[in-house]
Amino acid sequence: MLSTGSVRVFERQVRVYKTLWRGSVLSHFAMPLMFLGAMGIGLGPIVDARTRNIGGVGYLAFIAPGLLAFMIAQTAAGDSLWPVMAGHKWLGFYHGTVATPIEATEVFSGYMLWEAAYTALIAALFVVAAALLGGVSSWWAPLAIPAAVLGALSFAVPFSGFAMSKENDFGFSALLRLTVMPLAMFSGTFFPVSQLPAWLQKFVLISPLYHSIELSRAAMTGHARSAAALLGHVAFLVAVIAAASVRSRVQFRRRLSL
Repeated sequence: MLSTGSVRVFERQVRVYKTLWRGSVLSHFAMPLMFLGAMGIGLGPIVDARTRNIGGVGYLAFIAPGLLAFMIAQTAAGDSLWPVMAGHKWLGFYHGTVATPIEATEVFSGYMLWEAAYTALIAALFVVAAALLGGVSSWWAPLAIPAAVLGALSFAVPFSGFAMSKENDFGFSALLRLTVMPLAMFSGTFFPVSQLPAWLQKFVLISPLYHSIELSRAAMTGHARSAAALLGHVAFLVAVIAAASVRSRVQFRRRLSL
């Protein structure tokens, strides 16, 4: 059960977002329309003409879940670097928060709760945009939202701890370029993982983005290998989040006790 302090931190994030939500909602609805329009509708017919289908669906339906998981993960990763740095270094409002009865670990829990809610919102906007363009072929599509959120938290949780351990934002951009972007290329976002060399497919299995994409794709297309496979994807993401939470909580406690 969430503590009162965590809920208060979450409430603070909601209050801030109330002043920004219009631009945020518009951009997170327009971006999927543009990406899916270019990749799915523009490139999709060319791919479909050569392959007919990928995994039993057209290219638009195939790529939509991959872009969903990738864009949500990228958003969460960025939100857990510079804004967290602002909280403890540039603006220092985290220190003001822990001057109240709210504890450092509650700052972490509350911010991750907000990140889950925020990424769920933008994931829902993405699914709606995909449905309007014909990229959704299953009534199970809403389940892609929690699947994308799990993927987002698997980056947000460790990245927030990393940001709390630093004195400046040197390396933040490199971290995104060397983790999220390469994973997007090789985790099944744009083409099936089966197209990769066998040795590389083994490395893909440790990518949180791969597991999030597989869950999202199963929901949005209605095609899943098995219930056991789906549970395996969920278990992997939960394990990553749980393990990273331990270290990130320590980083928050150390930094905010200074």
